[in-house]
Amino acid sequence: MKRNYLYAVFCLLALTCSLLPSSDGLRRINLKKRPLDLPSISVAKQARLEGKYGKGLNNAQLKLGGSNRDIVDLKNYFDAQYYGEISIGSPPQNFTVIFDTGSSNLWVPSSKCYFSLACYFHSKYKASKSSTYTKIGKPCSIHYGSGSISGHFSQDNVGVGDVVVKDQVFIEATREPSLTFLIAKFDGILGLGFQEISVGDQVPVWYNMVDQDLVDEPVFSFWLNRDTEAEEGGEIVFGGVDPKHYKGNHSYVPVTQKGYWQFEMGDFLVGNLSTGFCEGGCAAIVDSGTSLLAGPTTIVTQINHAIGAEGVVSMECKEIASQYGDMIWDLLVSGVQPDAVCSQIGLCSSNGAQSVSSNIEMVVDKENKEGNIGS
Repeated sequence: MKRNYLYAVFCLLALTCSLLPSSDGLRRINLKKRPLDLPSISVAKQARLEGKYGKGLNNAQLKLGGSNRDIVDLKNYFDAQYYGEISIGSPPQNFTVIFDTGSSNLWVPSSKCYFSLACYFHSKYKASKSSTYTKIGKPCSIHYGSGSISGHFSQDNVGVGDVVVKDQVFIEATREPSLTFLIAKFDGILGLGFQEISVGDQVPVWYNMVDQDLVDEPVFSFWLNRDTEAEEGGEIVFGGVDPKHYKGNHSYVPVTQKGYWQFEMGDFLVGNLSTGFCEGGCAAIVDSGTSLLAGPTTIVTQINHAIGAEGVVSMECKEIASQYGDMIWDLLVSGVQPDAVCSQIGLCSSNGAQSVSSNIEMVVDKENKEGNIGS
């Protein structure tokens, strides 16, 4: 039985990646995409309870081009993780990362990560193997909506597509306590937000790409594919946009607050009717690091009702009640405090702390580091 659970988790995390040639001179990162299903989530939960985990494959490959547009092909995993490959060090050490506009730091697991299970199932950066490594060593930590990491700053060359960013400061993660990073397909995160939200005020990778004249235009753009049968999950283009993935012209809105890619939203329509939510104006952010459309409960409820969807929380609540209801009741009756029940039945970690086909363009002013969003 335990072997069956282990095999199921291996199947859940396995992904086949292919090398696609680039004939238009653009540098691409492909995304892969698979539908989210509750049975697979149940398998992952059961595997965690059994103490068995599957190891993801790190065989994503880059499509390289020959112009000053750097395009990285992205893989889409379960409609929840769009990730691509980068390298760090000399010679290059490869890692898969989420390109996240909701944060601004680059981090990957460190070879010095000994006490977090997640590190054993992902590629780890080995400073001693890189001739361009520079030690910094200053400790740091990042808290996301779905987990946290901690480690220390280091400096090395970072390869994105077919360009190399010199002397990039990044984080070697020595602790990844969250379950999210254990079962994640990606090794780390490359933040594409503004320096204002960068931990340690470190210069983001994208800033250095622009400052080191590695791209012609201070623009990066995403194409996310919603075709569940497609091999190509999407791409991120550094230095421009890929004309193959949109028609007409982009409409631009200014970034209203530097940090996240934040803009003013004019209205929220359901069935072409206004919900009235933004009558007084409201702010929103474009976050490539999440697969969810998040908003106020009342608005999200209306959207789900309009499209006939059932919320993930609602489905998981029903599933938990079905599987663990009797156990939860017995624990409460025996005197266990409600806030301790979750960990008692093995559903919570002690440190819980962070698709539509679209083309999103981010434009940064090179001098002032301000921006616009086009779609």
